Amino acid sequence: MDNNNDVFPGDKVAIEEEYLASEGTFAKDGIVYAAQIGTLVLDDDECIAKVISPNPPNILKPGDIVYATVGDIRKTMATADVLCKDGVSRRIGSETYGTIHVSKISPNYTDDVSKELRKGDLIRGMVTSVKPSLQLTTKDEHLGVIRSYCGRCKTELVRKGKASLFCPKCERTMPRKLADDYGDVVIE
Repeated sequence: MDNNNDVFPGDKVAIEEEYLASEGTFAKDGIVYAAQIGTLVLDDDECIAKVISPNPPNILKPGDIVYATVGDIRKTMATADVLCKDGVSRRIGSETYGTIHVSKISPNYTDDVSKELRKGDLIRGMVTSVKPSLQLTTKDEHLGVIRSYCGRCKTELVRKGKASLFCPKCERTMPRKLADDYGDVVIE
């Protein structure tokens, strides 16, 4: 097995007696296989086999900041469809359906998700867990609703105070867990 060859997922790249599986590889029954398309690097100093991809998949991990649209609201949780990861233009290569438990929405006590989030709200959240399912939080000051529209007339809502939104057309005020930069965020 030569150093620096192009490999595909499932290609045998080394044996575990000589190299340990590392980034972009996995081991099974004593054989190290490529887990992704890329260039094989056999590091003799560290005794590891890794595959370096020029275009690695965009997979979510705890701590990542994401943008999502609230899809459904229940009394104790909200579901959201993750649209993208902050600072990354590529689509996400992992599960994009996340949940936000009522205890993870606001630093203040809330007993009803609908007091903080509404269906269709665009939010910025942080990934807290990816297994067994994608879990998000909006507790931080910089996290929460970044854009919202009136449920009646579909007019974009404007910030009114620290935790409410106002519809200039319907003249209704609604509570939300707002990000500190509500209305100023541009997602490319």
